[in-house]
Amino acid sequence: MIKRRKEVRNKCLGFAIATLSVMGSAWGARPLVVVNADPITVGRYELDGGVGLTSESDLQHMDFPFGLTVGFSPFLEGYMAWGGQFERRKRFDGGHDHVSGVRDLILSAKGLVLAPCPLGAHHALALTLSLPTADEERGLGSGRTDGDATWIVSRTLSDRAMVHFNLGLTRIGGPDPSLLHYGLAAEYLLYPSVQWVGEIFGERELTSDGSNVAQFNTGFRWILSERLTLDAAAGSKLTSDAPAFSATAGFTWALASGH
Repeated sequence: MIKRRKEVRNKCLGFAIATLSVMGSAWGARPLVVVNADPITVGRYELDGGVGLTSESDLQHMDFPFGLTVGFSPFLEGYMAWGGQFERRKRFDGGHDHVSGVRDLILSAKGLVLAPCPLGAHHALALTLSLPTADEERGLGSGRTDGDATWIVSRTLSDRAMVHFNLGLTRIGGPDPSLLHYGLAAEYLLYPSVQWVGEIFGERELTSDGSNVAQFNTGFRWILSERLTLDAAAGSKLTSDAPAFSATAGFTWALASGH
Protein backbone atom coordinates (compact mmCIF):
# COMPACT_ATOMS: atom_id res chain seq x y z
CA MET A 1 0.00 0.00 0.00
CA ILE A 2 1.01 3.61 -0.55
CA LYS A 3 1.66 5.48 2.68
CA ARG A 4 -1.04 7.93 3.75
CA ARG A 5 1.54 10.71 3.93
CA LYS A 6 2.21 10.27 0.23
CA GLU A 7 -1.50 10.34 -0.54
CA VAL A 8 -1.86 13.67 1.30
CA ARG A 9 1.24 15.11 -0.31
CA ASN A 10 0.15 14.05 -3.79
CA LYS A 11 -3.25 15.62 -3.05
CA CYS A 12 -1.63 18.98 -2.33
CA LEU A 13 0.60 18.72 -5.39
CA GLY A 14 -2.50 17.89 -7.42
CA PHE A 15 -4.05 21.12 -6.18
CA ALA A 16 -0.96 23.02 -7.23
CA ILE A 17 -0.80 21.44 -10.67
CA ALA A 18 -4.45 22.20 -11.23
CA THR A 19 -4.18 25.82 -10.16
CA LEU A 20 -1.22 26.44 -12.44
CA SER A 21 -3.73 26.70 -15.28
CA VAL A 22 -5.48 29.69 -13.67
CA MET A 23 -3.57 31.84 -16.12
CA GLY A 24 -3.02 35.43 -17.04
CA SER A 25 -1.90 36.36 -20.57
CA ALA A 26 1.58 34.97 -21.25
CA TRP A 27 2.79 35.32 -17.65
CA GLY A 28 2.36 32.88 -14.78
CA ALA A 29 0.89 30.14 -16.96
CA ARG A 30 1.84 26.54 -17.80
CA PRO A 31 4.25 24.92 -17.08
CA LEU A 32 4.51 26.74 -13.73
CA VAL A 33 2.88 25.53 -10.53
CA VAL A 34 3.14 29.05 -9.07
CA VAL A 35 0.19 31.19 -10.21
CA ASN A 36 0.23 34.83 -11.38
CA ALA A 37 -1.98 37.60 -10.03
CA ASP A 38 -3.59 39.12 -13.14
CA PRO A 39 -6.88 37.68 -14.48
CA ILE A 40 -7.15 37.05 -18.21
CA THR A 41 -8.85 39.60 -20.47
CA VAL A 42 -12.64 39.97 -20.22
CA GLY A 43 -14.39 37.77 -22.80
CA ARG A 44 -11.29 35.65 -23.37
CA TYR A 45 -11.22 31.87 -23.05
CA GLU A 46 -8.13 29.73 -22.57
CA LEU A 47 -8.08 25.98 -23.08
CA ASP A 48 -5.09 24.17 -21.64
CA GLY A 49 -4.00 20.57 -21.48
CA GLY A 50 -1.04 18.27 -21.36
CA VAL A 51 0.64 15.46 -19.51
CA GLY A 52 2.50 15.43 -16.19
CA LEU A 53 4.78 12.81 -14.63
CA THR A 54 5.84 12.42 -11.00
CA SER A 55 8.28 9.62 -10.17
CA GLU A 56 9.37 8.15 -6.84
CA SER A 57 11.03 4.88 -5.89
CA ASP A 58 7.74 3.04 -5.39
CA LEU A 59 5.27 5.15 -7.36
CA GLN A 60 5.04 6.65 -10.85
CA HIS A 61 2.06 8.95 -11.29
CA MET A 62 0.87 10.44 -14.59
CA ASP A 63 -1.76 13.15 -15.02
CA PHE A 64 -3.62 14.17 -18.17
CA PRO A 65 -5.27 17.47 -17.15
CA PHE A 66 -7.53 19.64 -19.28
CA GLY A 67 -8.87 23.00 -18.16
CA LEU A 68 -10.85 26.06 -19.19
CA THR A 69 -10.20 29.61 -17.94
CA VAL A 70 -12.76 32.40 -18.53
CA GLY A 71 -12.28 36.13 -18.01
CA PHE A 72 -15.45 37.44 -16.33
CA SER A 73 -14.31 41.00 -15.56
CA PRO A 74 -11.07 43.04 -15.36
CA PHE A 75 -10.77 41.79 -11.77
CA LEU A 76 -12.11 38.22 -11.91
CA GLU A 77 -11.56 34.96 -13.77
CA GLY A 78 -12.95 31.46 -13.32
CA TYR A 79 -11.35 28.09 -13.94
CA MET A 80 -12.49 24.47 -14.27
CA ALA A 81 -10.26 21.42 -14.73
CA TRP A 82 -10.65 17.68 -14.97
CA GLY A 83 -8.82 14.85 -16.71
CA GLY A 84 -7.36 11.41 -16.25
CA GLN A 85 -4.60 9.83 -14.20
CA PHE A 86 -2.50 6.67 -14.16
CA GLU A 87 -0.33 5.14 -11.44
CA ARG A 88 2.26 2.35 -11.39
CA ARG A 89 2.64 1.21 -7.78
CA LYS A 90 5.32 -1.10 -6.45
CA ARG A 91 4.09 -3.95 -4.24
CA PHE A 92 5.90 -5.42 -1.25
CA ASP A 93 6.55 -8.61 -3.24
CA GLY A 94 8.43 -6.62 -5.91
CA GLY A 95 5.65 -6.66 -8.48
CA HIS A 96 3.65 -3.68 -9.69
CA ASP A 97 0.01 -2.67 -9.78
CA HIS A 98 -1.38 -0.41 -12.51
CA VAL A 99 -4.34 1.80 -11.65
CA SER A 100 -6.08 4.42 -13.81
CA GLY A 101 -9.14 6.65 -13.61
CA VAL A 102 -10.40 10.20 -13.66
CA ARG A 103 -9.07 13.04 -11.52
CA ASP A 104 -10.97 15.13 -9.00
CA LEU A 105 -12.90 18.02 -10.53
CA ILE A 106 -11.29 21.42 -9.83
CA LEU A 107 -13.31 24.66 -9.64
CA SER A 108 -11.51 27.94 -8.95
CA ALA A 109 -11.98 31.70 -8.97
CA LYS A 110 -9.22 34.30 -8.88
CA GLY A 111 -9.87 37.94 -8.02
CA LEU A 112 -7.52 40.89 -8.31
CA VAL A 113 -7.40 42.61 -4.92
CA LEU A 114 -4.78 45.34 -5.41
CA ALA A 115 -3.19 46.52 -8.66
CA PRO A 116 -0.72 47.91 -8.29
CA CYS A 117 0.34 48.46 -4.69
CA PRO A 118 2.84 51.27 -3.91
CA LEU A 119 5.73 48.88 -4.57
CA GLY A 120 4.41 48.10 -8.06
CA ALA A 121 3.13 44.57 -7.37
CA HIS A 122 -0.29 43.14 -8.22
CA HIS A 123 -2.09 41.16 -5.48
CA ALA A 124 -4.83 38.56 -5.98
CA LEU A 125 -6.72 35.89 -4.05
CA ALA A 126 -7.58 32.49 -5.54
CA LEU A 127 -10.21 30.21 -3.98
CA THR A 128 -10.33 26.59 -5.15
CA LEU A 129 -12.49 23.53 -4.53
CA SER A 130 -11.53 19.97 -5.38
CA LEU A 131 -14.64 17.80 -5.77
CA PRO A 132 -14.28 14.03 -5.16
CA THR A 133 -14.82 12.59 -8.63
CA ALA A 134 -11.70 10.35 -8.44
CA ASP A 135 -12.03 6.76 -7.21
CA GLU A 136 -11.17 6.68 -3.50
CA GLU A 137 -11.34 2.87 -3.28
CA ARG A 138 -8.57 2.60 -5.88
CA GLY A 139 -6.41 5.16 -4.09
CA LEU A 140 -6.81 7.85 -6.74
CA GLY A 141 -8.48 10.45 -4.50
CA SER A 142 -9.39 11.27 -0.92
CA GLY A 143 -13.13 10.79 -1.51
CA ARG A 144 -13.76 14.16 0.13
CA THR A 145 -14.15 17.79 -0.91
CA ASP A 146 -10.95 19.78 -0.37
CA GLY A 147 -10.56 23.56 -0.32
CA ASP A 148 -7.72 25.99 -0.90
CA ALA A 149 -7.10 29.73 -0.51
CA THR A 150 -3.95 31.24 -2.06
CA TRP A 151 -2.57 34.79 -1.87
CA ILE A 152 -0.76 35.72 -5.08
CA VAL A 153 1.73 38.54 -5.70
CA SER A 154 3.17 39.38 -9.14
CA ARG A 155 5.64 42.10 -10.06
CA THR A 156 7.07 43.16 -13.43
CA LEU A 157 10.80 43.84 -13.22
CA SER A 158 11.31 44.87 -16.86
CA ASP A 159 9.77 44.33 -20.27
CA ARG A 160 11.45 40.90 -20.24
CA ALA A 161 11.28 39.74 -16.61
CA MET A 162 8.56 39.08 -14.04
CA VAL A 163 8.35 37.35 -10.64
CA HIS A 164 5.45 35.72 -8.76
CA PHE A 165 4.99 34.68 -5.13
CA ASN A 166 2.26 32.38 -3.73
CA LEU A 167 1.28 31.57 -0.16
CA GLY A 168 -1.75 29.39 0.52
CA LEU A 169 -3.62 27.04 2.81
CA THR A 170 -5.15 23.74 1.68
CA ARG A 171 -7.81 22.10 3.85
CA ILE A 172 -7.87 18.37 3.17
CA GLY A 173 -11.31 16.82 3.75
CA GLY A 174 -11.71 14.49 6.72
CA PRO A 175 -9.27 14.07 9.61
CA ASP A 176 -6.09 14.87 7.66
CA PRO A 177 -4.14 18.00 8.66
CA SER A 178 -4.25 21.23 6.68
CA LEU A 179 -1.32 22.09 4.44
CA LEU A 180 0.58 25.36 4.08
CA HIS A 181 1.97 25.75 0.56
CA TYR A 182 4.26 28.37 -0.97
CA GLY A 183 6.16 29.16 -4.13
CA LEU A 184 8.39 31.66 -5.92
CA ALA A 185 8.69 31.83 -9.71
CA ALA A 186 10.62 33.89 -12.25
CA GLU A 187 10.08 34.35 -15.99
CA TYR A 188 12.38 35.85 -18.59
CA LEU A 189 11.76 36.51 -22.29
CA LEU A 190 14.80 35.15 -24.13
CA TYR A 191 13.46 35.82 -27.62
CA PRO A 192 10.15 37.22 -28.90
CA SER A 193 8.75 33.67 -29.05
CA VAL A 194 10.66 31.90 -26.25
CA GLN A 195 10.32 32.37 -22.48
CA TRP A 196 12.42 30.73 -19.78
CA VAL A 197 10.58 29.89 -16.54
CA GLY A 198 11.80 28.61 -13.19
CA GLU A 199 10.31 28.12 -9.75
CA ILE A 200 10.68 26.72 -6.24
CA PHE A 201 7.56 25.49 -4.45
CA GLY A 202 6.63 23.31 -1.52
CA GLU A 203 4.25 22.57 1.33
CA ARG A 204 4.16 21.67 5.01
CA GLU A 205 1.62 19.82 7.11
CA LEU A 206 0.30 22.04 9.90
CA THR A 207 1.16 19.65 12.71
CA SER A 208 3.86 19.78 15.37
CA ASP A 209 5.90 17.13 13.53
CA GLY A 210 5.00 18.21 9.98
CA SER A 211 7.86 18.11 7.47
CA ASN A 212 8.64 20.44 4.59
CA VAL A 213 8.34 19.03 1.07
CA ALA A 214 9.97 21.25 -1.57
CA GLN A 215 10.79 20.97 -5.28
CA PHE A 216 12.22 23.03 -8.12
CA ASN A 217 10.97 23.23 -11.69
CA THR A 218 12.38 24.87 -14.81
CA GLY A 219 11.46 24.93 -18.48
CA PHE A 220 10.37 26.95 -21.50
CA ARG A 221 7.37 28.30 -23.36
CA TRP A 222 7.23 28.51 -27.14
CA ILE A 223 4.77 31.20 -28.28
CA LEU A 224 3.78 29.97 -31.73
CA SER A 225 1.05 32.58 -32.25
CA GLU A 226 -1.17 34.97 -30.35
CA ARG A 227 -3.46 32.02 -29.62
CA LEU A 228 -1.21 28.98 -29.25
CA THR A 229 1.61 28.42 -26.74
CA LEU A 230 3.49 25.17 -26.13
CA ASP A 231 5.40 24.42 -22.93
CA ALA A 232 7.71 21.89 -21.29
CA ALA A 233 9.44 21.72 -17.92
CA ALA A 234 11.14 19.31 -15.54
CA GLY A 235 12.28 19.37 -11.94
CA SER A 236 13.42 17.41 -8.91
CA LYS A 237 13.39 17.43 -5.14
CA LEU A 238 14.91 19.95 -2.75
CA THR A 239 13.96 17.90 0.32
CA SER A 240 14.14 14.15 0.84
CA ASP A 241 10.35 13.64 1.02
CA ALA A 242 9.66 15.30 -2.35
CA PRO A 243 9.32 13.34 -5.61
CA ALA A 244 12.68 12.49 -7.16
CA PHE A 245 11.62 13.64 -10.63
CA SER A 246 8.73 15.51 -12.21
CA ALA A 247 8.04 16.70 -15.74
CA THR A 248 5.23 18.26 -17.73
CA ALA A 249 4.46 19.23 -21.33
CA GLY A 250 1.36 20.81 -22.78
CA PHE A 251 -0.35 23.64 -24.58
CA THR A 252 -2.52 26.72 -24.06
CA TRP A 253 -5.00 27.77 -26.74
CA ALA A 254 -6.60 31.19 -26.35
CA LEU A 255 -9.67 32.58 -28.09
CA ALA A 256 -12.05 35.49 -27.64
CA SER A 257 -15.82 35.13 -27.27
CA GLY A 258 -17.55 34.88 -30.59
CA HIS A 259 -14.57 33.22 -32.30
